Amino acid sequence: MRAIKLERTSLARAPRRRTTMKLLLHLLLLACFTTSNTHAFSSPSRLRITAPHLSSTATPENETQSSSSSASVDFPPPLTKVQRLQRAAKFWSSALPIVLSYYSKSAELRVKESFTGIALTEEEQELIWSEQHEKGARKLADTITSLKGFYVKTAQIISIRRDLFPKEYTEALSIFTDNVDPLPVELIKTVVEKELLVQGETFEDIFAEFDPKPLGAASVAQVHRAVLTEKYGSKEVAVKIQRPSIESKLMGDIANLKQLAKTFRESDALPLDYYTVFSELEKQLQDEFDFVAEAVAMDRIYETVTRDGESGLPCESPIVLPRPVTGLISKRVLVMDYLKGVPLSRAAEEMLKRGIQPDSPESQLFGRKLLRSLTDVFGRCILETGFFHADPHPGNIFVLDDGRIGLIDFGQVKQISGRARETLAKVMIALDDRECDENPADLETISRLALELGVELNEGTPPVAPAAVAMWLFDGSVDQLPGGYDKGELSPNSPVKALKSFPQDLVLVGRSTILIKGLSSRLNIPWSLSKEWAPTARKVLAAGTKQSAIAEKRSSKIRMKDVLRLLGSWSRGKVTRAVQRLPSPMRTKVAAVALHLQKRREAREFKSKK
Repeated sequence: MRAIKLERTSLARAPRRRTTMKLLLHLLLLACFTTSNTHAFSSPSRLRITAPHLSSTATPENETQSSSSSASVDFPPPLTKVQRLQRAAKFWSSALPIVLSYYSKSAELRVKESFTGIALTEEEQELIWSEQHEKGARKLADTITSLKGFYVKTAQIISIRRDLFPKEYTEALSIFTDNVDPLPVELIKTVVEKELLVQGETFEDIFAEFDPKPLGAASVAQVHRAVLTEKYGSKEVAVKIQRPSIESKLMGDIANLKQLAKTFRESDALPLDYYTVFSELEKQLQDEFDFVAEAVAMDRIYETVTRDGESGLPCESPIVLPRPVTGLISKRVLVMDYLKGVPLSRAAEEMLKRGIQPDSPESQLFGRKLLRSLTDVFGRCILETGFFHADPHPGNIFVLDDGRIGLIDFGQVKQISGRARETLAKVMIALDDRECDENPADLETISRLALELGVELNEGTPPVAPAAVAMWLFDGSVDQLPGGYDKGELSPNSPVKALKSFPQDLVLVGRSTILIKGLSSRLNIPWSLSKEWAPTARKVLAAGTKQSAIAEKRSSKIRMKDVLRLLGSWSRGKVTRAVQRLPSPMRTKVAAVALHLQKRREAREFKSKK
């Protein structure tokens, strides 16, 4: 199993403000890794999808007819070798001075203090470092504005990590919205024509409507709302189009980040060996450039969450997933269901527009629903089949107009081994069954299972460290981790600092757990993934340890409990939609009652667990 090397840091020995440089470098690379769902427009070959299960046949270049717009639109050429070198030079000339300026400022302050013997006050330090942050943030924003590409995704993630970055950086990078440098609609239509049209077809034969303004334009793809013609089902869809000639730019960006990570590989500036991370990412990118593979992943995950694991009967999905439109999928264009709503990153603003205050019962009830939906979908995918969405972030999670939660962008998925699935299930059960957080027997069991996953410790670390890591990842409800470790993600005393290596499979699972942990912290809702995933884990182990054992075990009998479960799902949906149509004051009262009942149920479950 491939592992990621973890470097020890000296954050505990450094003054508080000197850690800012390390935090900047660490999260700059971390944001790139966690938003690595990138796709590129490479060779001119096209695939025409005709079968329901996405079997493909090649369409020769000369069999596709484009409309007149194709002849009048020039495609952006790939970057030349000289342009790639210029882009790399600009990155290095901008990024390194920002990082080094923090070292320089720290050294300047130390020298000044040693000569004068006068220590700066807290207020003076705040002022000095605030000015330093403003300079660095402006420089970084200007560089990303100029380079675009992969770095825009980095800026978008940094801008929402207000819990980790200085406000000067989050504010400066908040200008990078979902609509970054959108391509002209004429060029977008030309790409669609070249990818989807068959002989004798025109653009209007497929689309009755095609909004010229994109729903979103990111660094690697652009999405437009459209309506299909009667021939293709007359439905409202979202059309995802890759940017032409982006591959060389993105691969060059990753090469730059690899080199930056390699430069600091032997220093204590980074707690994680990002050179290994980006080397692995570089290998995976080619597979992620294919929208046909994304459509297959979409259908596969849909099948997992819409069928009961035990009976195989249809069940209510905890989340709304778009479905690809058969016949309108190619390597670089994907037509799928349109989810009407807003990304989670803009949900708070949308709720305020609707008169829902952050601390209102409606808002709290929605927060619990959000956590429940994400917990259920990732728990089922990871534990039941081992195949899951590997790039969850607030831009890929949607709050739909009807109050449901949606999940988009399946370009990066992960299949973990059956053995890893089984061990993860055992970890969830061990965490859920522990008598208390300090019970030696329980901690020994959890630590042993964590080590079975491939976790390796630095020499001299306490034997409870693996258990502390497991509790940190999967149980956000704990007050104190064993061994005196801190719960903070970047704390000098975080259990992560005790790790020597970390299995790659667990890193990708960790994306989901850290997202859900972060949401529960922001919503101030204690949330234990191990408690929520334990029932699924027990079913997985009961069904067998082979991969997809649950999916393969199908009962031919329709049981009464299955019928009641379906009726319950149907009635809950009806009640939810009825409540949403109520006037705002009445809706708030209903939400308050529902929230009170839910808290009472959670309290009873907690008491029974004790």
